[in-house]
Amino acid sequence: MSETTAPVTLSITPGKALALRWAGFIALLAAAVMIIAGGTVWGVVTSQLRAEKITVSEDAAFLGGADVAGPFSAFAQADIISTHAKNMTDGKTYAELDKDDPKRATVMNASFLRTSLFTSVVSYGVSAFVIGVGILFGIIGWVILTIAPRRRAAVATVPVTPAE
Repeated sequence: MSETTAPVTLSITPGKALALRWAGFIALLAAAVMIIAGGTVWGVVTSQLRAEKITVSEDAAFLGGADVAGPFSAFAQADIISTHAKNMTDGKTYAELDKDDPKRATVMNASFLRTSLFTSVVSYGVSAFVIGVGILFGIIGWVILTIAPRRRAAVATVPVTPAE
């Protein structure tokens, strides 16, 4: 048996249409700001890493010999710094070394370098997230502007067919 239903109509007043259009414009503006901000931070982090002229150690698990100028190369260099520091101390971390151990200062510097590189990796991740959310806001804003009736219409009727 098949049932037929009449389409439902929604009336959108001029005020609601205006509010919808404003929401669409605001979403598009937010999208632009987020995409530009995320891209700018990505570029600044990349330029700062390049300025340090760091090269991933040849014995790294991946990207050996590459310039540190992105999230993957920064991660690879941080990882190999950890390996080198643990090899130097027979697997001990900075906190596990005796206070008078001569290797303690070197391991401390390695820890600081790793932290700095991981901070850049996190910055890349946040930048990518902001760009992604900006793209999502842009799509939502465009959809809102596409479906919102023009302000000039006194009352717009939008047919809605219920899903079966």
